[in-house]
Amino acid sequence: MRSTFMGLETSKRGLYTQQSALYTTGHNIANANTPGYTRQRVNMQATSGFPGIGLNAGTQPGFLGTGVEAGSIQRIRDSFVDYQYRGEANKLGYWESRSKAIAHMEDVLGEPSEYGLQQSISDFWQSLQTLATNPENGGARAVVVERGVEISDSFNYVHKLLSEIRNNYAVEIDFSANDINTTLKQISELNRQIADVEPNGFLPNDLYDARDGLLDKLATHLPIEVSYEKTGGRALAFSEGTVTIQIKTTGAPITVLQKLEYSTLTVDGKDTDGNLPEHITGFTFNGPPATNRGDGNLPVGNMVKDGELSSHVESYGYVDAGTPKGLYTDMLVKIDKMAAEFATVFNKIHTSGTDLQGQQGKDFFIAKTGGTITASSIGINDILIKNPNKVAASTSEPESGPEVGNGGNAKKLADALFKKLPGLGGSSLQTYYSQAIGELGVAGQQAVKMTDNTGTLLLAISNRRDSIISVSLDEEMTDMIRFQQAYNASARMITVMDEAIDKIVNGMGLSGR
Repeated sequence: MRSTFMGLETSKRGLYTQQSALYTTGHNIANANTPGYTRQRVNMQATSGFPGIGLNAGTQPGFLGTGVEAGSIQRIRDSFVDYQYRGEANKLGYWESRSKAIAHMEDVLGEPSEYGLQQSISDFWQSLQTLATNPENGGARAVVVERGVEISDSFNYVHKLLSEIRNNYAVEIDFSANDINTTLKQISELNRQIADVEPNGFLPNDLYDARDGLLDKLATHLPIEVSYEKTGGRALAFSEGTVTIQIKTTGAPITVLQKLEYSTLTVDGKDTDGNLPEHITGFTFNGPPATNRGDGNLPVGNMVKDGELSSHVESYGYVDAGTPKGLYTDMLVKIDKMAAEFATVFNKIHTSGTDLQGQQGKDFFIAKTGGTITASSIGINDILIKNPNKVAASTSEPESGPEVGNGGNAKKLADALFKKLPGLGGSSLQTYYSQAIGELGVAGQQAVKMTDNTGTLLLAISNRRDSIISVSLDEEMTDMIRFQQAYNASARMITVMDEAIDKIVNGMGLSGR
């Protein structure tokens, strides 16, 4: 026989369940503008029917419903969309960083420009042309020296600024490494809290949100693969469990976090003061779980070219198969080759000529710091600065001797700017520099294009994800009215059942009276 108060219990369950739904709706509305918040819903389920199953159960046909209960409060999330989002965020992190690095380099080189290295080369050539037609003119000689100082200063300036920006990427790499380590530590702590809550039968949705936000952040630095491991106990079917994080490489992935254990990222080759090596060779993930698995080392050649960290490394400079490479490293090498090769050829021609006094020419360009001429060390011989008449503008013919003031050697010096230089791959100074600028421009266009394309794709995925996880106030208001009406109906049912029971208890008289 069913209980007299069964109707009250059924309605009470409905009241409590709709109340829970209203509370959850209020929680959603309150967090409509909270970054990273995922909307939640109450999973309602019918309670077991009456009578129960067993030998002592009643024999009336069918089950009599006993109401509803809130089975769980679950986040509305799509793991596949999260996977897509993190993948595109990782690519966007790479291309945004690379685009900025190229833009900074283009700002330094400033080509085409009235003040760049290319203009200095052009001005130097014009001064030599003027000297070739007026070899005895002291003003023309002084201009050649001044233009030589200008081209040297341009080489020095470009090398200095490129080196400074390159060194700034050492700071960026350190910042990324520290941010990665901090994020891994925070995710590990959230894993611990989640592992404490889930076995008790609860869903820690707010902890899940915090962890997903950190995973999104980590994905901008490194290409990650995420998997989940159940915590056991009385954990619900919807519980996510602890997260395991692996770093994608060109080979086997590296496990950097599992349950409560995580690895710490360090840059290989740092000195005792913590300074980065001249060129990065790789990274090491120290501590469990990576070291225990024997896969904690990540050479630069094994890095997947995605994420901010990879882009920073490419900008700063790295060693791949024994060869230094990198965006700024390559450009610095090119600038150094230009300065050294041009100075060598120019000095050879200059020392073959004679000055205004008929004396053999000296080296026009020198290394200010001694040693080999580079873009950072190139300068003008002090002898020429003090006395421009020492510029060897004239040819020195073996048979007739020096022809003072003929200007033939100045013409050869001017032609040197367009002479094919073996050290520059058979290109002239201007052609080689123009090629380098052109290649940089193409790389910059590609970076901007990929940034735009990846950003557009990420925005589309982000909008799709927001349509799933974000709070819609219109939808929540609709749900609020719906749950409120159900709550009112359950309350009304309680009133009806109360009146019915009151009639039985107080309205029916006693037999025989």
